[in-house]
Amino acid sequence: MPIITSPQDFNVDDLYVDLRVVLGCPLYLKCEGFNFAGSVKLKAAKEMVRGAEKSGILTPDSIIVESSSGNLGIALSVIAADRGYGFICVTDPRCNPTSRKIMEALGAEVRVVSTPDAHGGYLGRRIDHVAALCAEDDRCVWLNQYTNSDNWRGHYLTTAREIDHRFPQLEVLFIGAGSTGTLMGCAKYFHSRSVSIVAVDAVGSVTFGGPPGPRLIPGLGTSIRPPLFDESIIDDVVHVSEADTIQTIHRLADRGFLFGGSTGTVVSGATRWLAGKYPSEEPVAVALAPDLGERYPKSLFER
Repeated sequence: MPIITSPQDFNVDDLYVDLRVVLGCPLYLKCEGFNFAGSVKLKAAKEMVRGAEKSGILTPDSIIVESSSGNLGIALSVIAADRGYGFICVTDPRCNPTSRKIMEALGAEVRVVSTPDAHGGYLGRRIDHVAALCAEDDRCVWLNQYTNSDNWRGHYLTTAREIDHRFPQLEVLFIGAGSTGTLMGCAKYFHSRSVSIVAVDAVGSVTFGGPPGPRLIPGLGTSIRPPLFDESIIDDVVHVSEADTIQTIHRLADRGFLFGGSTGTVVSGATRWLAGKYPSEEPVAVALAPDLGERYPKSLFER
């Protein structure tokens, strides 16, 4: 085992669950929750902070501000504590209490917007609040995960390469669509290869042009289409209802694998897509689990 001096130095990047045994589906699930931030968002956070430092935007007295429903906020809390920055996370009521407490334990300030925007979501309100903070205090630096190319670049340099190294014959890759950083990084990496990139989104998200609707489970989906998103390099999309997400979470938990809502959505969409496209075949298919399930509210796991 390594000896580390920074929480950014440790990440398990080669753990997969064979879902043929768990769910009877030809799918490998890449588990991204085994680091000090507890999610795949540590990779994007590291690259965005690195880029801001390199460009001189971040200085020793800077206060990082970011809009997040949970995981990116925790990742930035870890890095801000490690590197000595202040950090303010602007979130909304869907951010679960455990995530908020983790951020606060790491020294972050958490601000919660209380009303949804004109699209029925909270993203617009969160962005407005971040902009107001930056206008009030010139020490505030908004990394802006929705427009920052270092968001997707972090996954291009790490997540996609890790999958490629483990599965050189990859045929299908399923990635959840949130800020679309992970999705874009992996799609750009495999764009010139014979790999089908399938995005998995939540019903009620507007990312792929669908009508807005209520979404109670944080993580995937948006009420404003992310500027980073380029639909032209995505081969297909699956929309998953929250009822199907919860059903899949329960099926995984029944076999001892406790995952959160984003993973439940991705696995649900992937199993449905594979059943329709490869009903009697076993392609080399991988899905990404952004985190584990221990920090999510017990209501997700109630029967």
